Amino acid sequence: MAQILAPSAQWQMRIAKNSADVNPLTMKTWSSIVMKQNKKGSVKSSGRFKVCALQSDNSTINRLEQLLNLDVTPYTDKIIAEYIWIGGSGIDVRSKSRTISKPVKHPSELPKWNYDGSSTGQAPGEDSEVILYPQAIFKDPFRGGNNILVVCDAYTPAGEPIPTNKRHRAAQIFSDPKVVAEVPWYGIEQEYTLLQTNVKWPLGWPVGGYPGPQGPYYCGAGADKSFGRDISDAHYKACLYAGINISGTNGEVMPGQWEFQVGPSVGIEAGDHIWCARYLLERITEQAGVVLSLDPKPIEGDWNGAGCHTNYSTKTMREEGGFEVIKKAILNLSLRHKEHISAYGEGNERRLTGKHETASIDTFSWGVANRGCSIRVGRDTEKEGKGYLEDRRPASNMDPYVVTSLLAETTLLWEPTLEAEALAAQKLSLKV
Repeated sequence: MAQILAPSAQWQMRIAKNSADVNPLTMKTWSSIVMKQNKKGSVKSSGRFKVCALQSDNSTINRLEQLLNLDVTPYTDKIIAEYIWIGGSGIDVRSKSRTISKPVKHPSELPKWNYDGSSTGQAPGEDSEVILYPQAIFKDPFRGGNNILVVCDAYTPAGEPIPTNKRHRAAQIFSDPKVVAEVPWYGIEQEYTLLQTNVKWPLGWPVGGYPGPQGPYYCGAGADKSFGRDISDAHYKACLYAGINISGTNGEVMPGQWEFQVGPSVGIEAGDHIWCARYLLERITEQAGVVLSLDPKPIEGDWNGAGCHTNYSTKTMREEGGFEVIKKAILNLSLRHKEHISAYGEGNERRLTGKHETASIDTFSWGVANRGCSIRVGRDTEKEGKGYLEDRRPASNMDPYVVTSLLAETTLLWEPTLEAEALAAQKLSLKV
């Protein structure tokens, strides 16, 4: 019943001109809320929005827009903090807002909070209180001003991390002196798929049908090749505004699929930034009337899946002679392949088939410049004798806290037996 005003047709929800009258105060009357643009087409303010609806009183719409864009800074020191946490599925993000008496700069200045865990699948009804611990702060691109987004992890009232709190264990690993000394860097490539709201079919695809075969869509331009660019660009700017260390974005091989990259980030920061970036993407697709999917194989058949390739290096990998350290890390990763696969995302077996730029889920492999391997090493790393490795196994729905900390644990803290190491080295043709 509503229409989104956006530059491209792919964002529009079309309606018949003769739709029945609807109460202007019902949710069906309102459209999504999108970033207001000035006359030149650039974003005027990260905290400004424009509300658009059909068959509604214009003065009502204007008043709502005015309130959404209201700058309260001259009238109060209070700010709005949006507390964000991971829900019961381990992949969904939840949030709620509270007023803070003044601007803050560090999570330690914020109070703990609680929520009803029985409504998120994280606690029983008879003991439903779950406690939120603020861990990272980002600027809020939706509200602007001094308002903030707060990434939290969740604990029982007794102070024990709940099962979906993977950050707690990751923080322990990243605080180990051996890991701290190696200053682990991560660059994470988050792929995602945009779906049409009602039919859950990729954006730009004919409903019930298929576009032309893969080939022209990767980094493509044009109305018949790129679907959802406005969402990708809006997300890019929102991340930069928030303070997320986003480093790039591009259209992916399957039409309607996109990727953004975050990093290099050090230690636990990588997980905090990816989760906040995912939250921003959920909010932006919500406003655009599009569904975000992190399914690792959203469309069966001859179509690429969606991964979350994780680039990783340590201090010694980045120094002279680092390639030998990388090869030792690859050897360790080969010996814990099953442990990593089990932690790298649900449904990954549908993606890691040995086709579409993936390795088989059952077999560990590595190679230089080979995108069909479990672990890829770049040509520059081989040539310079130092650099990083790319773990291509993680699925798009992986938990970045789990993946980043597991990489550090396996390569820096875990030691195989000499016999196992020798056998693995022989199998992988690695001279370590």
